[in-house]
Amino acid sequence: MAFTFQINNTLKFKHDEKLLAKAEACRPVIHKKEYSPSGIVELCENPALLGGWGVREGEKKIDNISEYGLKRDDRIILDFGDHRVGTFRIHIDQTGSPMDAPLYLRIKFAEMPVELAAQSENYDGWLSRSWIQEEFVHLDELPADLVLPRRYSFRYVELMVVDTSPKWQAVFSNPAVITESSASYEGFTPLKLEDHKLQKIYDVGVKTLADCMQDVFEDGPKRDRRLWLGDLRLQALANYATFDQPDLVKRCLYLFAAMTTEEGKISANIFTKPKVVPDDTFLFEYSLFFISTLYDYHEAHPDLDFVCELFPIAKCQMDITLSMFDGEGRLLVDDDYPVFVDWSNDFNKDTAGQAEVIYVLKQFIALAKAIDVPEEEMAEYGQALERISCYAKERLYDQEKSLFVTSVNEYNIGSQVWMVLAHVMDDEENKKIMQAAVREFFPVKNIATPYMYHHIVQALFEAGLKDEAVQLMKDYWGKMIALGADTYWEAFDPDCPDYSPYGSPIVNSYCHAWSCTPVYLIKKYLT
Repeated sequence: MAFTFQINNTLKFKHDEKLLAKAEACRPVIHKKEYSPSGIVELCENPALLGGWGVREGEKKIDNISEYGLKRDDRIILDFGDHRVGTFRIHIDQTGSPMDAPLYLRIKFAEMPVELAAQSENYDGWLSRSWIQEEFVHLDELPADLVLPRRYSFRYVELMVVDTSPKWQAVFSNPAVITESSASYEGFTPLKLEDHKLQKIYDVGVKTLADCMQDVFEDGPKRDRRLWLGDLRLQALANYATFDQPDLVKRCLYLFAAMTTEEGKISANIFTKPKVVPDDTFLFEYSLFFISTLYDYHEAHPDLDFVCELFPIAKCQMDITLSMFDGEGRLLVDDDYPVFVDWSNDFNKDTAGQAEVIYVLKQFIALAKAIDVPEEEMAEYGQALERISCYAKERLYDQEKSLFVTSVNEYNIGSQVWMVLAHVMDDEENKKIMQAAVREFFPVKNIATPYMYHHIVQALFEAGLKDEAVQLMKDYWGKMIALGADTYWEAFDPDCPDYSPYGSPIVNSYCHAWSCTPVYLIKKYLT
């Protein structure tokens, strides 16, 4: 994820050791499995695939890999057949004259062929180049079993001999990846769909989620390998619809609850290794979505004790949020606590943020009712919901256009989507809103995240526009598949498939869990 840098060295975080211990008790088993490559391939130009690059079978065969001697600048590309997350190992020997110089080897890992075509030395993006999955290794003695210590996220591995000496060549054998995931396929029965395109969209979503399920729900196994709260909300919903491992969700909620700021605010994300540390980045709705994730957990796996335990932390997020409204019920956006909605900053987010609060406030009140919080303690929240909703309906809704407007007199898709998801209006009006949104804003422009596309599709479903929702899923996630995706990407703009928020595909995340939600949408609305 990439949205904003916030550096605040004066922040102090609490560390609730009891909650951290409970998070540790929910740590999942990491399942490991060994895979060998399915073949040796060559990089080739292919205008139908992402960036114009694909792979094809060459003359070399994987069964004969140990017969190929590689000298300076020679390379082979191993294809592991599908996206893999894990550690890499390979046996290396030499042939020819005695080894009179070290082996200098470059190993490059790629989720997509376009990464193999990119040259790391040309990267000049704002994201750290240390995320590039490329290793340079010197080996003084052969034979040797090379076991790389890092975990990688890839399908392809390129082995390039930078140098040996003119007298001998390097020989490779027994390449393997030991994959890692906490997703358990035991007891999981994937959906079988009559629509073959939807089936493929579903299957790739399952794979995306599984590869991001580690000891927490990571945003992406290539990078950032962090636990983001907004991403968690979507991953948890996808999890309930597939592997249904509630303890992993519980672990993540405990981690966020255990490490708030002194005022009680929840960080947007947590670093999990070598120890858990909250980041000093805060996003408006990400903190709020702690409540949503707790609500969704209780809906999927009712647990009143768990809700009671974390309700005070949830209440604090709501109190902080409600302090940002004026007496009329209008959200006063704070640039130091930005509303996210989507990466794009090309549209005003005030109205979408207002709708997100209504969405979560309804869930907060429902949680309070479930654990029997006294009505007098909740009266102010009910009043706040009425006030904020009335402001939205009376001041932000244009009845003539059947669209919500922002504080700068702008109509955008984010405002409509979140007002519909929050059910601010009745079902009949919601349908009109999304019909108007389809007329005004389709095909969707300037939205580059599957995160936002998820909410657009869900709003279409919620408004009763099933055909439009299915078509958008096929157009968006289906296009990623058509471009060669084995797993879904962190960012994708159908109008600009090569788009990278970082300036190069070499650091793009092509397995990102906030994009896996078709598995949830399909199960909830189509089965």
